[in-house]
Amino acid sequence: MERSLTMELVRVTEAAAVQSARWMGFGKKDEADDAATTAMRKVFDTIPMTGTVVIGEGEMDEAPMLYIGERLGLGSLPKVDVAVDPLEGTNIVAKGLWNALSVVAISDEGCLLHAPDMYMDKIAVGPKAVGLVDLDAPVEDNLKAVARAQGKDMEDIVAIVLDRPRHARLIEQIRKAGARIKLISDGDVAAAIHTGFPDTGVDILLGSGGAPEGVLSAVALKCLGGEIQGRLLPEDEEQYQRCVRMGLENPKQILRMEDLVKGDDAIFAATGVTDGELLKGVRYQGSTATTHSVVMRAKTGTIRFIDGTHRLEKKPNLVL
Repeated sequence: MERSLTMELVRVTEAAAVQSARWMGFGKKDEADDAATTAMRKVFDTIPMTGTVVIGEGEMDEAPMLYIGERLGLGSLPKVDVAVDPLEGTNIVAKGLWNALSVVAISDEGCLLHAPDMYMDKIAVGPKAVGLVDLDAPVEDNLKAVARAQGKDMEDIVAIVLDRPRHARLIEQIRKAGARIKLISDGDVAAAIHTGFPDTGVDILLGSGGAPEGVLSAVALKCLGGEIQGRLLPEDEEQYQRCVRMGLENPKQILRMEDLVKGDDAIFAATGVTDGELLKGVRYQGSTATTHSVVMRAKTGTIRFIDGTHRLEKKPNLVL
């Protein structure tokens, strides 16, 4: 992949963030998501690449834009797999809460897992704990491994978990082990990324969330040198057979980094929509908007934080 694509992807997430942040606090998550999707689609059509959406807004008959299998870009080389979440945290934006993001990831063609829209059990850690945790290990053992790797006492470890009834037993196990918990309402891509940045105060992600978000998280953690493991959780025979059609002979196998994102290169970009521990949200003043983004590339290990100031009257077509 061309390194210039890193900056092209930031333009995509900036546009989606600027448009969707206008809906913050209005209680209209669908309108916010539609604004992000529309903006993202317009900018993708200006990028010199041939992209195929493998993680998108649904199947072709379920989503008007950015559906799985859709082609993006100008039709030139390189050919890439594309994973998108135009607005990760639609409920977050609707309620004006923290850590909503616009997210894009790409890899060389054929390298991203075509994860179906179902739940995935996950464990994610930053670089220091790579190779020391296991999805099948007891929760306490994983927490102890992370504590040793981080050089922390157990009571200083923070596990981030989606606040869902299904996680009641997991939460109990974490508390019994002596670690602290940060419960979040939505946004487990942001949560997974936070494990790779010490300043966020998050050491490990545990619990189940969306499988597509697991692939996006894997790209980010590949760039950061971290790790995520996952296991698909089909809820019925139809979902199970869909996993089989994806090429997973055993849908209940642990999916490791190389299963989620193959090869040595991938690019991840995210722009803050609302404020978070890692990225600031969009700010508006008259016809000006400011954005805060991160873009990372696995091949080089480069991580860039980008502040953008956008004169919106000069960019009526949203190509920021």
